Amino acid sequence: MTSPATFSLALPNETATAHLMADLALLTGPGDVITLSGDLGAGKTAAARAMIRYLADDDELEVPSPTFTLAQTYELPPFPLIHADLYRINDASELEEIGLSPLPEGIVALIEWPERAANALPADRIDIALSHRPALGSTARAAEITGYGKCAATVERLKTLRAFLEGAAFGEARRKRMAGDASIRSYARLISDDGVFILMNSPKRPDGPAIYNGKSYSAAVHLAEDVKPFVAIDNGLRAQGLSAPAIHHADLDTGFLITEDFGTEGVIEGDPPAPIAERYEAATDMLAALHRQPLPDTLALAPHVTYTIPPFDTEAMLVEIGLMPEWYMPDRGSALSDELRAQFTGMWRELLDRTLAAAAKTWVMRDFHSPNIIWLANREGIKRIGIIDFQDTVLGPGAYDLVSLLQDARIDVPEQLELTLLSRYIKARRVDEASFDAAGFAGLYAIMSAQRNTRLLGTFARLNRRDGKPQYLRHQPRIWTYLNRSLAHPALAGFRDWYAANVPPPAS
Repeated sequence: MTSPATFSLALPNETATAHLMADLALLTGPGDVITLSGDLGAGKTAAARAMIRYLADDDELEVPSPTFTLAQTYELPPFPLIHADLYRINDASELEEIGLSPLPEGIVALIEWPERAANALPADRIDIALSHRPALGSTARAAEITGYGKCAATVERLKTLRAFLEGAAFGEARRKRMAGDASIRSYARLISDDGVFILMNSPKRPDGPAIYNGKSYSAAVHLAEDVKPFVAIDNGLRAQGLSAPAIHHADLDTGFLITEDFGTEGVIEGDPPAPIAERYEAATDMLAALHRQPLPDTLALAPHVTYTIPPFDTEAMLVEIGLMPEWYMPDRGSALSDELRAQFTGMWRELLDRTLAAAAKTWVMRDFHSPNIIWLANREGIKRIGIIDFQDTVLGPGAYDLVSLLQDARIDVPEQLELTLLSRYIKARRVDEASFDAAGFAGLYAIMSAQRNTRLLGTFARLNRRDGKPQYLRHQPRIWTYLNRSLAHPALAGFRDWYAANVPPPAS
């Protein structure tokens, strides 16, 4: 049984309370239960309100005390949250009447006056006991934070985060929530007198159980399982003269970083969003410039410490595309037989072995697309392309990142623009490499597209079913369009027929 973890701190005012609750929110996820105890006026509702407003990214959000309603649910951007007040509860059996027994799945629960139903609280929870500290001022409070069961690790991480921020002189900075991505990482803006910075929380954690020849999914396909690859690749990109964020403070062991903030100006506009041609041209030029350079496969991470970029080899790519039969096909009511699965794996293995053996290797960032590209208008040339997501970089065909950009899974890239920019990339490469094989690259582009979009169909099905993120399903029809666009290439004629016979389209 895990021992509880606890620490105490002084909160001189409501701003300090808001900082604490924002830091806890950065580490919180669906299923977490946080209790708030203390005398009348100890600041329980103020603490709950601060957390809810942070998660809502709305400092003015009305968050009344639930003393009379008993429970109030908020549909917040990262997850739903229920704020409950048990002061008027006489017996734990009454929790069922207000929807707290059992607790709904996939929510965060903030519970005031937990002692009124102590026997009904889950074993895995975080308790925050608040008390007055008049010697420190009329608004001062003290907080004792205790994590039980699985939540003990969260409290230990919270304590470490607070120490990291204090050590970096950001303890007093205002926290502002940032939208996360499909990973376990989370982010906040830190606003101080010196400017605005990004706080990254990147806990060390594999993605999934060890079911791929004894490896987790992330290990099998070379996804970053801690923050160290991000730091190493960041160093490498900046050494190439590209715009990756400067890292101001780092704790490599715990996975906390404070980095430069590139802002929020992207490379798309409109509703529905569409590419801004000039910015996509600059992003295409940036890839061409990167791919024409001889790049090292080992990078500096820290003094006397290096990081070796892993290969994007056949085995990794096969595990990725295996997500389609593993997750997407069952969702569409069309699970593959053992014979068809063997056909699928066999034809992909033969194609990838042949393709990867012939293709030149470069840095492949893997998710070089609109959500991860920031437009830096005050810079020049390709330095206007700010890159923020590259920790999963591998050594592989440069065509893969061009596919990521021109077949963006989250927005529609018109086919004519895709072809124009593909030609632009090829022309840029031929400036310094007269022998650059345009036709061969176009075939490689189609193959990498088929591999990536096959994987994405499975990835987004998994995000829905395993991780409770149904919003990704809306992108599957777009991915299907990209996939079929590339399957039309002569290099994939056999694949086109096999997919047509065996893979159903996504729900529209």
